[in-house]
Amino acid sequence: MNDALLDPKPEESPYRVMIVEDDRSQAIFAEAILRGAGMQAEVVAIPERMMETLERFEPDLVLMDLHIPGSSGTALTEQIREHPRFAHIPVVFLTGDQDPDRELEVLEHGGDDYIVKPVRPRHLIVAVQNRIRRARALSRGRQATAEPDRHPVTGLFTRPALMKAMAAQLASRVPGGALMLELGNAGALRKRYGYAAFEALINGAGRFLGELAGEHACARLSDNAFLVLARGLTPGALDQLARNLRDGIGYHDFPIENETLRLRCAVGYAGFERGFSDAGAALAAAEEAAREAQASPIGVAVYAPANVVASGDIVDELRAALASGSDALYLAFQPVVAVAGGDESQFQVLVRMRGPDGSVRKAGEFLAAAQGSGLMPQLDRWVMERALELLQKRRAQGQPMRLFVSQSPITLAQDNYAGWLQQALERAGVDGPSLVIDLRLEDAVVHVVLLHQFCEQLVPAGVQFCLSQFRSNEDANQLLQELPLGYLRLSAAFAQHPLPRELQDEMRTTIERAHRLGLQVIGQAVEDPQAAAALWVGGIDFIQGNLVQRPDQALDFDFRSATL
Repeated sequence: MNDALLDPKPEESPYRVMIVEDDRSQAIFAEAILRGAGMQAEVVAIPERMMETLERFEPDLVLMDLHIPGSSGTALTEQIREHPRFAHIPVVFLTGDQDPDRELEVLEHGGDDYIVKPVRPRHLIVAVQNRIRRARALSRGRQATAEPDRHPVTGLFTRPALMKAMAAQLASRVPGGALMLELGNAGALRKRYGYAAFEALINGAGRFLGELAGEHACARLSDNAFLVLARGLTPGALDQLARNLRDGIGYHDFPIENETLRLRCAVGYAGFERGFSDAGAALAAAEEAAREAQASPIGVAVYAPANVVASGDIVDELRAALASGSDALYLAFQPVVAVAGGDESQFQVLVRMRGPDGSVRKAGEFLAAAQGSGLMPQLDRWVMERALELLQKRRAQGQPMRLFVSQSPITLAQDNYAGWLQQALERAGVDGPSLVIDLRLEDAVVHVVLLHQFCEQLVPAGVQFCLSQFRSNEDANQLLQELPLGYLRLSAAFAQHPLPRELQDEMRTTIERAHRLGLQVIGQAVEDPQAAAALWVGGIDFIQGNLVQRPDQALDFDFRSATL
């Protein structure tokens, strides 16, 4: 076969394929084959994320699994066909089910092709490319049936369109604010009624919200979160709008499966008189307020920045270190070692600062000052730049490694940060998977919508994410489903010895849940050999702590000979 058949035409943009597959190994297999043929591929492992990814990624073709926990490939295909923009997108099923009746069922529900596993890579490539070529040829003469800035089902603005409008309003200093609404308990509702009924319920709530908001623009942000951009309102009027939306949603009967129910509505808002630097910062503030509103008896909360009193001396030291480019700031590294052995080099990046007297300040001693003085984005970018320089250098030396780098939500919320990081990765020639961004559980619970948006932008570049300081609870466990994670770092509480029985049970359950989701688990802050043994028995994948090696500026740890 001519190899030219395995590549898109040079004058066309690369073919884009969305892979809907919950089995991590199967998803990686299909993604690797398609990427190797010059296509762009993105994996969706959780059904709830499919439509959101479809709208953002805008694929030429969907490669669909048939059997998906909590849903099915046929149900998801029907959902795709109901969306006017994607009514004609090819949906190809890749499945191990060889039942002929299944194939007929797939075609009856809107599928275009049915490929049975195991499949030869070249067969898969040609089948996908042929479908995309035909679809592109047909679409060139077909006009779009929906406005690009509006959701076709709810009529609300799309998320990118509303964020753009918010950026423009902030730039023009028009008064108003951002309101984030969270409706009901998404997990419980989806479990009770199923995914399709839940989507219909939330779409109905979205349409009703649009009516309540009137002249103020709205968009759906996630499963059950909406954003309202209020224009021309004083702080008092903004508070009244928040209460009106809470009551309007909360006292309305929404139909679902031949019954009606009411949705609890929590509203957090942030007034633009705070002087937010960009739309990302305003969204982060509204999300923080929404979190407070959920815990409030009245269900409404206004954003109020934390009253952080920063030590003047430390702030001055940090500001001088960032401005001077001296060695007052530096990075230290701690190995993250596979308990099963191996020679893969990976380190946690830790930032340190030398004081005027030569003493060393750990991050915990100056990060609060950085946040309170507004220096956190500058510090985070400084750390990231040094990490990328190091990854570039090691790759050039033929000694690739992986770095885990912590970043704060206030940094990730900046409008241009995701784009800057993508460009920085390309300029440095760094492979995305060699960078893992650490997200603290405490921050992620508050800023899940913001972090989800940031992760979506970096996942196509191969960047991975780790949820750190993990302790199991309802919110934390939900995050495992909502964020595109690759790693989970346990709380230091699990590294104590002896480990209380309740923590033993929690640790074992957490590790099992993480592994079912395809995540790798890191035990951190390990100093005691018996604690390390308990973590190993519990099933962790990696260990990190002073028992292995204390943080150091050197990167000479011998992973090949490491024994735990």
